[in-house]
Amino acid sequence: MEKKEIYRRAFTLALPMMLQNAITNAVALVDNMMVGNLGTESITAVSIIGQFLFVFQLGVFGAISGPGIYGAQFFGKNNMEGVKNSFRMKLWLSFGFLLLSGIILFEGAEPLIEIYMKGGSDTINQSLVIAEGTLYLKWIMISFLPFIVSQAYASTMREIGDSMMPMIAGFGAVLVDVIGNYVLIYGKCGFPVLGVQGAAIATIVARVIEALMVILFAHLGKRHKDVFNGIYDKIFIPRKLAMQMIQRGIPIFFNEFLWAGAMVSLAQCYSSRGLEVVASLNMCVTLCNLFAVVYTNLGMAVGILIGQLLGKGSFQEARKHAFILADFSAKLCIVLLVIVVGLAFIFPSCYQVSDKIKEYAKWLIIITAFSFPVEGILNAFYFAIRAGGRTGITFLFDSVFSWGICYVAAFALCRYTSLSIFMIFAIIKGLDMGKAMIGYILLGSDIWLQNLAEQ
Repeated sequence: MEKKEIYRRAFTLALPMMLQNAITNAVALVDNMMVGNLGTESITAVSIIGQFLFVFQLGVFGAISGPGIYGAQFFGKNNMEGVKNSFRMKLWLSFGFLLLSGIILFEGAEPLIEIYMKGGSDTINQSLVIAEGTLYLKWIMISFLPFIVSQAYASTMREIGDSMMPMIAGFGAVLVDVIGNYVLIYGKCGFPVLGVQGAAIATIVARVIEALMVILFAHLGKRHKDVFNGIYDKIFIPRKLAMQMIQRGIPIFFNEFLWAGAMVSLAQCYSSRGLEVVASLNMCVTLCNLFAVVYTNLGMAVGILIGQLLGKGSFQEARKHAFILADFSAKLCIVLLVIVVGLAFIFPSCYQVSDKIKEYAKWLIIITAFSFPVEGILNAFYFAIRAGGRTGITFLFDSVFSWGICYVAAFALCRYTSLSIFMIFAIIKGLDMGKAMIGYILLGSDIWLQNLAEQ
């Protein structure tokens, strides 16, 4: 009965996030297929830019996550002014990151894309890939501003227990994105055929709609009035609290940013085996992300629930709940594994690409599916430990492991061996089992159990 109650609380918080992200990823899948029908060069270009967008989005997530730890614990302690200050800190940090990343991406678009051209291809026009990718990137960057605003609001709403309103806003954005992509990519309803540019414009409009909806929900909803009423009466945060948030948040930001960078660098290593790998890896990620929302959002819910318990000072209960939910996440992921393996034999045929790319995508999807149970455990461990504010530990646990072990292994295997891309991909995925063992030991210790709200 106790486990059922723990599951119920986690799912009450996680399910709306899962649905929102599942719909978002489903639309990304449809968008991907729409772009894929434009040709191999278009899907390859969007695949490459997707790597940079992934780093940006994880960077924003890292910027808001540090203050978010405090937001969840302040809410557990019923300190609403503390929750407001955590929201203000999110805006300051994410705007700073937006400025820095915008300059880098705008000025370095072509050189960044060319990094992925080293593998070469006899069937793909590399000049067209660079041109399409540069066009897509410089349009999609306009969506960055509404994205960070909606993320700051939505994350705070979830920390106070409301994940339903951000989900509704996400659904509205998804609907706009689907219609916009169909109309603008292919030139329907009197609009010109815009290709990848149309896909970017549709995303911009969808992000603006999502931001407007989540702002309205936050300021007009009765449930949120104690947090968002008067949120802009002051924009600065007490110095001591700001420094504490920065101290805790910097390792999280660099962890998310560097971890995303490690994933992008891994993709670049794989691309040395040919541009076909880039397109097939994009197809793999697009499908697998649709199902990965289960364990990623359950992990986020674990972090929020554990943070609230730590804010109350319930240390042993927090650790017990973390282990129970990690076990539950692994079991769910076994179900996902079976589903995704079945889809691997069907999904690649939805793209208008070469048979070689389809075959590559099938096996990359299967390998990724078998990594789901370990990823489910890792996410629960990671968010639970981070909820206690031990961000330095999670930095070592996550990004340092990804760079020091996974990237080094991938680089060596791709450059100095003749192993197939599938064998290399499987070896790198298998390394996460070592990280899961480390996480188990850390979660069983007392080192992460802290009441930051009390401090």
